[in-house]
Amino acid sequence: QVQLVESGGGLVQAGGLLRLSCAASGRTFSTSTMAWFRQAPGKEREFVAAIIWRGGSTVYADSVKGRFAISGDSVKNTVYLQMNGLKPTDTAVYYCAAQRIGRTTYDYWGQGTQVTVSS
Repeated sequence: QVQLVESGGGLVQAGGLLRLSCAASGRTFSTSTMAWFRQAPGKEREFVAAIIWRGGSTVYADSVKGRFAISGDSVKNTVYLQMNGLKPTDTAVYYCAAQRIGRTTYDYWGQGTQVTVSS
């Protein structure tokens, strides 16, 4: 099992920035990819960004490209999401997720952290 704990959410004005952290523990060696998802009120959960531990490749949703940056520290087993130029439409609960090696779905999820962007 892998446990994920997010932190760093909060209230920020439009144009501001936040950095989310996701600390992983447990069988972290079994994971290949870490990602951030978000879910706004009344909407489905959507993909935000992902990073592959081996090689550090990243991928982003079009809605956050150029504003958000995902990074990882394999020693600390922590993944970060730097969010710049925040917009009210970025308001959501942000979830960290981990994918096991050889899987195509995300097997482990954190409890989420609220990000609210005021206009």
